[in-house]
Amino acid sequence: MADKPSRGLVLYGDGLARFVNPSHTHLHALAAQSLCGFLSLPHLPPTENVDGRTIGEFLNLVDAYDDFTTLSVDSQDKCITPSISERFMGVKAALITENNSLKSCGDKLGLSVLQPNELINNDRSLADSPVNLVATNLLNLLGFQEDKVIDSSQFDLVFVHIGGHEEDSNNKYTEYINSLVGEIISKAKPKSQIGSRLHLSVVLSYGEISDDDASDFTIINKNGVMQSGLDSLYPRQSYTMKGSNPRSNVRDYCPMLFTQWQDAVTRKDTVKTFGFQDFLENGGNLTIPADRFLHEVAFKLWKAPKYGA
Repeated sequence: MADKPSRGLVLYGDGLARFVNPSHTHLHALAAQSLCGFLSLPHLPPTENVDGRTIGEFLNLVDAYDDFTTLSVDSQDKCITPSISERFMGVKAALITENNSLKSCGDKLGLSVLQPNELINNDRSLADSPVNLVATNLLNLLGFQEDKVIDSSQFDLVFVHIGGHEEDSNNKYTEYINSLVGEIISKAKPKSQIGSRLHLSVVLSYGEISDDDASDFTIINKNGVMQSGLDSLYPRQSYTMKGSNPRSNVRDYCPMLFTQWQDAVTRKDTVKTFGFQDFLENGGNLTIPADRFLHEVAFKLWKAPKYGA
C-alpha cells in the first residue's frame, strides 16, 4: 500500500481486445509487469442506440448499470445512481471521449467531460494526435508535471475512451493505445515520483460478439469437474455473486481484459502477454465483476474501502 493516495488513469479500449497482436509490444510489456485479470459483464439487452453496447460496458465500469435503460436511449430522466463524487468521497473524475452518446452519459453521471481538443489544443482526433503530447497532458490533468507530483491536481481520476463501433479503425485505435501506454510508462519510470503515485489501468473489451466467441473466450474453467460428476459440488465463483446472492445475469465469455500497474504498489503475476489465454492461465486477479472495477481503483485513491481480499 502506498503512503500517499494515488491518482488514477484508466485507458478504456472499446472493442479492441481482439485486435492485440505480437507487434503491440508496449501492451505486452505492461502486462508482464502488472496485475492482470478479467472483468465479467452481464448480457446487454438490445437497444435502438448504435452506441448501446459502449454505454452498457462503460456503465458497468463505473457501477452505474442501473441507469442503462435511461442512458442508452438518451432519456431526459434523472439518473438514479449518485455521482461518482458522491459515492467516492469527493473524487474529482473526468471522461475524455469522442463518442457523443458517451459524452452525454458521462455528464449525467457527474463526470467532467472533456473534448479531445481541450486536451491537445487542436482540431485533430485523439488517435491522430502525437502520443507524447497526449501522454504529457493526461499526466498534467492528474498533477504530474515535469517528473514531479504537485500537491493539488485538477482531477484524481481520468477515463480515456478509445475506439468504438468504427470497425475499419479498430487496428488504428489498438496501435494508438499501444503507443500511448509506452509513452506513459516511459514518463512514469519505476522509482520515480510519478511512478509511485500513478495508478494505471488498461481495460480492453471485445466489442460486438459472435456465436464463436462464446466458446473461444469462455472464462468457465471446470477442469474436468463435469466428467467426474461433481458439478453440483463445484463452488460458485465470486464474480457470479453479489454479496451473498447469486447474480442473475452473468456472461461467461468475452470479459473485459484489464491490467493494473503502479510501481511498488500493485502485485505482479506471471502473465507475459496482453491476451485472453495468458490472462486465463496466469492472471493474478482472476475474474471480478466489471461493476467492482471502480471500487478497486477508488481504493488506491484512498476514496473507498477495499473490495474483496
